[in-house]
Amino acid sequence: MQIAIIPARGGSKRIPRKNIKLFGGQPMIAWPIRAALSSKLFDHVIVSTDDDEIAEVAKASGASVPFRRPAEFSNDHSPARDAINDTIAQAEAFYGKAIVSACCIYATSPLIEAEDLNAARNLLDEPPVPNFVFAAATYPHPVQRAMLRDEPLGVRMLYPEHMKTRSQDLPEAFHDAGQFYWGWRDAFMDREPMFSPLSRPYLLPRSRVQDIDTPEDWEFAELLFAARNGISRAG
Repeated sequence: MQIAIIPARGGSKRIPRKNIKLFGGQPMIAWPIRAALSSKLFDHVIVSTDDDEIAEVAKASGASVPFRRPAEFSNDHSPARDAINDTIAQAEAFYGKAIVSACCIYATSPLIEAEDLNAARNLLDEPPVPNFVFAAATYPHPVQRAMLRDEPLGVRMLYPEHMKTRSQDLPEAFHDAGQFYWGWRDAFMDREPMFSPLSRPYLLPRSRVQDIDTPEDWEFAELLFAARNGISRAG
């Protein structure tokens, strides 16, 4: 059995109720649910939540909510892995079938596409077989040239050895895109690290990557979404 897991707790603080706030005319969580269903990859698309309203919106969007997430995995400091592993264990008990692989998809991923889920799943089978395949994107500027504030005035190089290195001479770096994480059931349950030599990145264009943690993030994500879908801001 292969499942999608969409963690969506009800206690978001910086953007209240962000998992079901309207985005592009739909509740935010409807977009990753739609992508997961459209991919035709999953036996079940399960939303892991502690919140009744989120559960109802998720079901109206086509997802399954066969059980609730326990309170101990729903606070501000609960790692995502706790919610994933709880969902795997509960799903195996509920459906009476073993899970082989799972994909954790973040609820605030309105730019996700079914084609990416399919392509990344194919990477999970490619030798040498990894534990995980995760969505990633390149940095727009070399991270080796990053700076930190040096209070009360000034800045300092994070990597001073690259003070005079030309940008074109530095290796390209990438980061976790915060969209989805494919993995084998046992890799999740054994708490193997998500980012390791046994993990493989699936690179997305930067135009489809935006963390949504603040109102500013939300506004920028709306701009990306509108541009990609040919929608004017007035509309």
